[in-house]
Amino acid sequence: MKRITILTLLLGLFTLSSCEKYLDINRDPSNPQVAEGYVLLPPMFANMAFGEQFDSRFIGKYIQNWGEATANDTWDRMGYAPGSDNAGNIWRTHYWNLGENIRLVLDDAKAKQKWDYSGAAKAIFAWSWQTTTDYHGEMILKQAFEPNRYVFDYDTQEEVYAYVRQLANDALTDLNRTDGAVSQASLARGDLAYGGDRSKWIKFVYGVLARNANHLSNKSTYNPDAVIDFCNKSLASNADNFNVPFTAGGNSSLANFFGPSRSNLGTYRQTDFLVSLLDGRVFNGVVDPRQSILTSASPDGVYRGVTVTQGDPNNVNNNTKRIPTVWGEVANLVVSGTTPGKYIYRDGASFPILTYAEIQFIKAEAAFIKGDKATALSAYQAGIGAALDYAAVSGADKAKYLASAAVAQSASALKINDIMLQKYLALVGHGIIESWVDLRRYHYSSSVYTGFTPPSTEQLYPDNNGKLVYRVRPRYNSEYVWNRASLDKYGGNAIDYHTVEQWFSLK
Repeated sequence: MKRITILTLLLGLFTLSSCEKYLDINRDPSNPQVAEGYVLLPPMFANMAFGEQFDSRFIGKYIQNWGEATANDTWDRMGYAPGSDNAGNIWRTHYWNLGENIRLVLDDAKAKQKWDYSGAAKAIFAWSWQTTTDYHGEMILKQAFEPNRYVFDYDTQEEVYAYVRQLANDALTDLNRTDGAVSQASLARGDLAYGGDRSKWIKFVYGVLARNANHLSNKSTYNPDAVIDFCNKSLASNADNFNVPFTAGGNSSLANFFGPSRSNLGTYRQTDFLVSLLDGRVFNGVVDPRQSILTSASPDGVYRGVTVTQGDPNNVNNNTKRIPTVWGEVANLVVSGTTPGKYIYRDGASFPILTYAEIQFIKAEAAFIKGDKATALSAYQAGIGAALDYAAVSGADKAKYLASAAVAQSASALKINDIMLQKYLALVGHGIIESWVDLRRYHYSSSVYTGFTPPSTEQLYPDNNGKLVYRVRPRYNSEYVWNRASLDKYGGNAIDYHTVEQWFSLK
């Protein structure tokens, strides 16, 4: 009996040892079985960009970055698509693509004392909470990610705003830690945006805080000094921009979502509003050096744009007045496959999540509201310069434009619409959600957004009941299918819910 027992034990040890060696031999470093931060960060970056890009296709029509080639498009009319997940990707990105993965990064970082990874994860989540609430309004905060729950209650936007500040401050604490396993080389393994540079992550967090504080400009509690302070600690040049990289050639799924290979903007056309900001009609007859970069001329050499809800009346092949695609192509609606694209509408173009130009315009607006016109002028001019550099405008053209009548040359001449219109131009094609926040804060005012004309009452989508759009309804397949009773508690099932003004823009 003893001999059998010893033999059994020896066989068991041999089997266990062999199994461990087998697992070691067959462990694939390219497909790890344990979620680690460096593996999770790259797809999170991609989803940050894709979430905004997917939904910006629709919101870009609300703010007239672009419009549809055909007339009476639902989104041109500030409407929505009932029973559809169109414009619901930011919601999905926040709760699905980022949410649980953030937790996995945080768990791995805590276990291994990788405070730089936990700081980066919290920074991304603070940005996502901010973006999602500015987009949708009320959302699920306290009960989010609770296991075994199938119905979720919504929380107020004010609570989400407070949570963004808490999360951002937690991120700063982690990013400033130097103990544990903090290492630029380690963070760089997964950090496609900043290469493991924690100082840039810290600046990014302050940028999120600047947005959070500045979006409350209509409230009595608005603190322009706090906004300016956040901006001063945020991005210091275009070298600090948070860019999500993409690749050209080969697998189109790795290309920029707005690039020609993926053909997601084939029927989209530049608007007359955008063209008017570049051709001299708005800015004292000065043609913007970004005109041929942000827009394209028709075959006859004239820059045209669609008027909201009217489409392009010349949208037929071989018409020399036809408005080009955003890639600069004119001949056909379907991309030929050889179009290189332009600006951020290229396969290999990086997609910016936050830019130095935006931070400078936020600072300029806060200083202007405070009454510090000198600081406002300096930040405003720095923002324009940064935007021109980002668009690769030549040094000579940049200097000429900055000295022109298109740009306020003194503090006394500076107006709020100068700041907001130049910010709009700096964010064309990539800062669409932030631009929509601005338009809503100023209630689509034509005195601030010179030349911007929303659809008339007759042109608006029927469910709007004559009102302009102020929010996107929560994602259809998760909320209107599974969580409808919770929506009822605050009016989310009303057909005109998308026109209800959000807390952030109310006084």
